[in-house]
Amino acid sequence: MTRVSTRLGEVVGKSQYGIQAFLGIPYAKPPVGARRFRAPEPHGLWLDTLDATTMGNRAMQPETPVTPAAAAPISEDCLFLNIYTPAADDRARPVLFWIHGGAYYIGSGNDHDGSVLAAQGDVVVVSVSYRLGVFGFLDLSKYDDELAGSASNGFRDQILALTWVRDNIAEYGGDPSNVTIFGCSAGGASVNAMLAAPSADGLYHRAIAHSGPAIIEAPSPDAATLATHFQVDEAGLLPYLRALSAEELLVAQLESGIDMSAGASIDGVVITRNTYQAIAEHGAKGVPYMSGSNRDEGTTFTSLAPEGTPFDPMLAVQMAIPYGLLRPGAEPAEYLAALKAAYPNATDKALYERVWTESFRRPAIRTAAAVSAAGGNAWLYRFDLPSTAMEGVLGAPHGCEVAFTFNDFVRPEILLNPIHDVDDPVVLQLAEQWSNTILAFARSGDPNGAGLPHWPPYREPAREVMMLDATPRIELDPDRALHHRWGDA
Repeated sequence: MTRVSTRLGEVVGKSQYGIQAFLGIPYAKPPVGARRFRAPEPHGLWLDTLDATTMGNRAMQPETPVTPAAAAPISEDCLFLNIYTPAADDRARPVLFWIHGGAYYIGSGNDHDGSVLAAQGDVVVVSVSYRLGVFGFLDLSKYDDELAGSASNGFRDQILALTWVRDNIAEYGGDPSNVTIFGCSAGGASVNAMLAAPSADGLYHRAIAHSGPAIIEAPSPDAATLATHFQVDEAGLLPYLRALSAEELLVAQLESGIDMSAGASIDGVVITRNTYQAIAEHGAKGVPYMSGSNRDEGTTFTSLAPEGTPFDPMLAVQMAIPYGLLRPGAEPAEYLAALKAAYPNATDKALYERVWTESFRRPAIRTAAAVSAAGGNAWLYRFDLPSTAMEGVLGAPHGCEVAFTFNDFVRPEILLNPIHDVDDPVVLQLAEQWSNTILAFARSGDPNGAGLPHWPPYREPAREVMMLDATPRIELDPDRALHHRWGDA
């Protein structure tokens, strides 16, 4: 046990693996009852000593095959963060603020243990949980003026957590003037959302988007979908939704077929413009930025489907449009025809996978290029090291680099679903190099000097990319064929 006296009250955490962990710290009041669908409110003081030795609740979500067996309970009361620090002292260490993925409808800040990274780099790692699904991303602005921006309540939660870090992290050994936001998938998109949210400005100082789409879409009309599902008049929808239990509302989200993976949107209040416009407006004063994706993103999505599932490449194209797969005005059929011409012997499953791979690759490239064009510094990577699980059929799938980012291989028991060989020296070396590179970037805003080859910022027309493989290397414009297919050449 370890006890800290803070401005918010006494906190008891636990010492483990050479660091101190403070788990399940409430950063906001429970978003329940009258607070459902509203902007989060700071939690404030706690009167009794806070027991921060166990994880907080996960946000409302369905259980899935990838849910950890020992996962915390789900609850609408879910706004907690975890802190991993070498010591709660006055050392003012760099802070890495992890935003979890899960398509905005599953996952939690409990999914990744930050203790290895904290000890390895002498940094403070913070992971945050935020509202998911209709609880965090349902646009109810037209039903009540006080709900303007409700389509981005999940992002508001993240911003409030960042505000909590600014105000309190020094008491846990962190430097509030050196905060790196990083995340994968919906977490990477959340990083790109923070770039486009004026209220987040100044709360972070570096940004890393792993396989993160940019924010480019208007909110979806999901509230109308719920009105149809419940067979209630839209005028009475809001009080109806507020009267439901959290469990009933979650069931309705699932049964109505609402796709929360497209939950990130330009709501006009929290997210005020698209990510690319925000990068241009920040200009050379924008924060140092890193982005990238994995060589075989799409295999994750087919591997999770039941055996015998038919795969429709055109459906994948339509689903990937909100991710920024196509440039404005591009015809989905023309893109798919070009894809088939590039892979004439590919099955529908392989084409489906390819669509999803490119849907993550294009925004990774475009955001890095946008930062560079605005006068800032961005670094672009591609993770290529193939996995060994399932006889290697996954290649380097969506999200597989996160274990390398956190260097989980130091303690294999914390790996949720290991797909790389935990005893392979190549895996262990790349994990050490990549995690040290993340740490170097967090310290200085430059990823160099941590064991990888020299990594120049991304610039046109050279298009320098760090290829993360058994032999890491820089390649010039390795995605040139994709640029031509997308019309971005």
